[in-house]
Amino acid sequence: MLFSPAGVSECLREWEDLEKDYQQIQDTHRLYKQKLEEVAKLQDSCSGAIARQRKKLRELTASLQQCKEKQPTPKLSSEDVDSISEIEDSIKDRTNAFLEMEAFLPKKNGLYLTLVLGNVNVTLLNKQSKFAYKDEYEKFKLVLTVILFLFSFTCSFVFSYRALDALFNFLLVWYYCTLTIRESILISNGSRIKGWWVFHHYVSTFLSGVMLTWPEGALYQMFRNQFLSYCLYQIGFVQFLQYYYQSGCLYRLRALGERHNMDLTVEGFQSYMWRGLTFLLPFLFFGHFWQLYNSITLFRMFQLPECKEWQVLMCCCSYMVLFMGNFFTTLGVVYQKYMNNQDKSKSL
Repeated sequence: MLFSPAGVSECLREWEDLEKDYQQIQDTHRLYKQKLEEVAKLQDSCSGAIARQRKKLRELTASLQQCKEKQPTPKLSSEDVDSISEIEDSIKDRTNAFLEMEAFLPKKNGLYLTLVLGNVNVTLLNKQSKFAYKDEYEKFKLVLTVILFLFSFTCSFVFSYRALDALFNFLLVWYYCTLTIRESILISNGSRIKGWWVFHHYVSTFLSGVMLTWPEGALYQMFRNQFLSYCLYQIGFVQFLQYYYQSGCLYRLRALGERHNMDLTVEGFQSYMWRGLTFLLPFLFFGHFWQLYNSITLFRMFQLPECKEWQVLMCCCSYMVLFMGNFFTTLGVVYQKYMNNQDKSKSL
């Protein structure tokens, strides 16, 4: 107990103190609700003002384009050309500024979040909450990577039970589903993860779900060891390697102001990794070609006369999609950085 009253008078005195504290709590809570209503009004006002400004900027951009088309550059004075160029640059800067503002404003959820969570506001209102959620996402990936590595190692070398394999695949389905939800929330809060690195988690969720439903049989046992070896390499070793080096690289670049504070680690190669992390490329490409090898193996199994399971073809297609997406996205980033470096060397 926090106090030990010796008599009725002390109990009454303690009750009076508690009453005063209760009144202060009520006043504080009343003020809190009032401020919440004010914040909601400010959010609506700011969102509406941004929408109106965007609409006017689009109209202004179209008008400037018409002016340049109707009056070619020779007919425009140098002052007009400079003014138009300055306005266009300012419009681009303002568009980026609006994106930063909207990261702190409630917004309508995308289709996936609406289906999963409904129309719930997932926008975090301050930077500390955003960073805390981002860090929790990164820790979640790290912890599950270690657990999945140990689980796949156990299935490969310790126990060989279909029930344990099913539990492993169920864990993969839950892991990738959770990643897609968390990434959608982070995107709503300003994280710049997009394109293939988002979509490939949906493909991985589908693939894990198909593997979960694959019944025990000769064909399953034929592919089982190859699948578990792939999981050991790709989900365990490569993913941990990427997290370890990407997180350090992002931390340094954020400190230098060269990367956004809400940027995340991904299971692939991004442009910022060109400086210092190119040694990861052989490991990544080896994993991509292993996905191709899995697809070819499954396609050959599908051609066998005893193949009756639809899961073989679905897994074959999924691995092919993963290979093509991962390989060509990584190749595109490498090619773009190489061409940029060539242009810089020519300019020097």
